[in-house]
Amino acid sequence: MDTTVRHGISIDTQGGQLIVRFVAPGIVHVQHPHAAAAPALVLDPAARPGAFDARRSDDGANGPVLASERGSVRWDRQQRQLRIDDAQQRPLLQIDLDAAPSGALNLRHDPRDALYGIGGYNATEDASAGMLRNGKQVAMSGEQGHAGAPFVWSSAGYGVLLDSDGASFTLAPGTISAVDAARRQADYYILLGTPAQIFAELAQLSGRAPLFPKWAMGFTNSQWGIDQQELLQIVDTYRAKHIPLDNITLDFDWKAWGEDDYGEFRWNPAKFPDGPSGALKKQMDARGIRLTGIMKPRIHLDTVEGRYASAHGFWVPDEKVSDDYFSHKPVKDIDFDLPAARRWFGELAIKYGYDHGIAGWWNDEADTVGSDTEFMNMQRALYDSQRAVSNLRVWSINRNFWLGSQRYAYGLWSGDIPTGFASMAGQRARMLSAINVGAMQWGMDGGGFKDGTPTPENYARWIQFGAFTPIFRVHGELGQKRQPWVYGPVAEKAATDAIRLRYALIPYIYSYEHARRATGVGLVRPLLFDWPHDPKLRNDVDSWLFGDWLLASPVVAEGQTAKDIYLPAGRWTDWFSGKTYDGGQTIRRAIDSKTWSDIPLFVREGAIIPNRPPEDYVGEQPLTQLDVDVFPAAQRSTFDYYDDDGSSYDYEHGAYFLQPLSVQRQGATVQLNIGKASGSFKPALRFYLLKIHGGAAARVSGKLKSFPDLEALQQSGGEGWASGRDRYGEVTWVRVTAGRATRITLAM
Repeated sequence: MDTTVRHGISIDTQGGQLIVRFVAPGIVHVQHPHAAAAPALVLDPAARPGAFDARRSDDGANGPVLASERGSVRWDRQQRQLRIDDAQQRPLLQIDLDAAPSGALNLRHDPRDALYGIGGYNATEDASAGMLRNGKQVAMSGEQGHAGAPFVWSSAGYGVLLDSDGASFTLAPGTISAVDAARRQADYYILLGTPAQIFAELAQLSGRAPLFPKWAMGFTNSQWGIDQQELLQIVDTYRAKHIPLDNITLDFDWKAWGEDDYGEFRWNPAKFPDGPSGALKKQMDARGIRLTGIMKPRIHLDTVEGRYASAHGFWVPDEKVSDDYFSHKPVKDIDFDLPAARRWFGELAIKYGYDHGIAGWWNDEADTVGSDTEFMNMQRALYDSQRAVSNLRVWSINRNFWLGSQRYAYGLWSGDIPTGFASMAGQRARMLSAINVGAMQWGMDGGGFKDGTPTPENYARWIQFGAFTPIFRVHGELGQKRQPWVYGPVAEKAATDAIRLRYALIPYIYSYEHARRATGVGLVRPLLFDWPHDPKLRNDVDSWLFGDWLLASPVVAEGQTAKDIYLPAGRWTDWFSGKTYDGGQTIRRAIDSKTWSDIPLFVREGAIIPNRPPEDYVGEQPLTQLDVDVFPAAQRSTFDYYDDDGSSYDYEHGAYFLQPLSVQRQGATVQLNIGKASGSFKPALRFYLLKIHGGAAARVSGKLKSFPDLEALQQSGGEGWASGRDRYGEVTWVRVTAGRATRITLAM
């Protein structure tokens, strides 16, 4: 029988009582209320969803119904099935509660539904299957750049998240089955809505990500095999050439690795004599550079810290002693699933690393012990310890991902990948598959980590690719250099231009750092997120959205002279040439195979794109005027411009600046609205210079003064407008005060 309980339905099944309830408009929780297991780490312990008061009805014969604005759940008494419908009452899922064995989940769906999620690819796997998932799939954190979650979803409008730290899925046309071997009874959530809504719901359940520091939106040069003198030479060359750079990430070199007395945690004084005193940090600060350093999960046994770990039982259970490949001394891995081990390790990292100039964490090799949560908890140790002593933001990259890790300022890189065009091309499916399980902060070893040196063309194209990923970084194995000038003047220019373009877009990029925290969807996403019903996008990894308004489709083939690119529905403008295209078709774009100077990048109609002159590093100069490129469409579009101090957690207490900008074209007029700003942070920003493309205005409403051209407007020092032409054609420039609500009408 079934009964109506507060906020839900109670159903007696062969596996015991089941409670079905909405916990949010788009989240249905199916739970055995007396299951003994504690919630898994994929769920945020600090954000447990409460009950949502869904609409109820019961027509007797067909059973009770719970409904919200996103969909409905019907318990069919006769068929003993739960039926999940969308908001338009179209069937999504049917769940046979008695057919599944204890601890298993069986769902039926339309066999045409495209399925995504569960896991990505490691560094060496064949990624030719792209984003689509079928057959037997194991949800695990994996190794070498793998990303995983007990989560499968469909662009048809639903997702399924198991309360599990490891599960097996079988996906067949029309069916999804899942087994959690560690739990006697399945406990799961059904998520409803568009892809963006599904990922917002996933973030609500698994935890919202803290913001990375603003410098992390820039360029990172990881390096293995240098000392202090070479570090300074590299940094000073970047600065002399005005190639933007914010972060040098140091490999083994920075540590006194293998030495007694906390060598795993402290500077190597022979290679970096000014490291322990903090003098090196001051030199880097003066150059606008953050130093971040590698951390390993293992400890040398015959050291002060190794003996402490042995005395306190901090080692991974049943792990054999092995010789470290770098020091050739005996080591074992710390069990970061132990809270006491996390506290101990984190406090040492702060004392000997963070307090002496290491501003962020590159965590490596915690993916080899067979625990889905080892890497998550390693970074959790560092996150909790840094937050306990500092208000400065935590940054990390790690070599695998398990859902929930994002709560700890967790980035993912794709592992020890080879160099070459084939490897570079394979990173597209790796990135988008990782994003499809919630790993929104993804990056790679630009140029490739191993198997030699990239050709100049490969390096230039890899930098262009990396400029349109969430974490923009290069790296190579011992002795390999990944600085642009190493690859000759043609590659250097192409790479430098791409890096500078990235820095010009920092205001746009950083606004999506806020969006990632607020909505669960970050800077990069597959095109199917926004066009879920376009069959040509079901498995398109060739292009992706970079924010809401840019489509990036980097060149990943050697010697390419033309590239076929599918543009989704809408109107698109080539960022560089200004040429426009109707969407819903494949276009052929010419490619520069000689100087590699072009990046296929397209602007979506309706775009609002804040940008600025590039800097040598983020925050080098105060931003007093924000340039905003605007491409009006008949449908109203909005961009939420976000800023804060870029370094602290004060935004958690309201210290931010958030102002919505919207635009709409209506016949011969364009309506611009700048909404009321919120937050207590006061940026240096004084003006928006709005560049409204697609027409030269004859009149602009209000008391704005007209100027003959852009130069005169800029020199005026105040508000006003002018019209003229740029690479996109006719344009109207409007300069208005930032932070103030304004309504502007342009008559074209």
